[in-house]
Amino acid sequence: MTESARRQHMVYAYAVLRPTPEAARAVATLRGVADEQVGLVETGDLAAAVGPVPAEEFEEGALRAGLEELPRLEALARGHHGVVAGLAPLGAVLPLRLATVYRDEDRVRRVLQERRDQFLPLLERLAGHVEWGVKVYTDPTDSLAGDAAAPAGATGGQEALSPGRAYLAARRRRRRGAEEVWQTAARTAARIAEEAGALAVGRVAHRPQRGELAQAAGGGTVGGGKPGGENIANDAYLVPADRAEEFRSRVLAAAEGRPGVRVEVTGPWAPYSFALPPEPAARPEPV
Repeated sequence: MTESARRQHMVYAYAVLRPTPEAARAVATLRGVADEQVGLVETGDLAAAVGPVPAEEFEEGALRAGLEELPRLEALARGHHGVVAGLAPLGAVLPLRLATVYRDEDRVRRVLQERRDQFLPLLERLAGHVEWGVKVYTDPTDSLAGDAAAPAGATGGQEALSPGRAYLAARRRRRRGAEEVWQTAARTAARIAEEAGALAVGRVAHRPQRGELAQAAGGGTVGGGKPGGENIANDAYLVPADRAEEFRSRVLAAAEGRPGVRVEVTGPWAPYSFALPPEPAARPEPV
């Protein structure tokens, strides 16, 4: 690449892997976040899957602004994940953080060399493993149904309550119902963690999701058919690839018969949650 081209482009890094003939063939079929041809930067026994991206779109200021726009962020995430997913069948891939950008390929090589003692053990550990996501939610459908079944105006043979007392009684029922549902979901999450731990070799407890992030259902689901509810557990598990379907089945079975609870199991994915966060490198270095 000429000096002029270097100034016009930066290098987007997707993942760290072994430099094998299979890896070279895999990247040759992949297009990246800027529809660029993905390639390998190699140094000894390590390689990075990278692609040239326009500097005007990926230098620090432009990149930060783009990540604040949801359509741009979604497109970037799809492109990034598409490359990582295309490499995942190789068996040992360390996905890098979204929007990991370097000034040039020489900087990528230096990072591989400087962090070799971190990357190699991780590649060894993750070989032959996949990531599964498990989320546990309270199910508002069951909670509301239980509340609606309770009488609002009278109890047993007693006379009807006044409107004010009926309102307070309904609030108490809703509060008790919500507490019972939360406790059931918490017990389910503990049961799932125990069952999953029998097969997984690693677990990362992510922060529970809130708002729109908690609404989308996907993968295998047990519980209510509608999204919603409070996300009380958001875990990632590292599972041997040859036991992936057994893991999924056992987790879903552990959630069966739990009213007021919704469980989602997604995967298998490349092991995003178990790869080291990369060195921050969005700021271009002086030429």
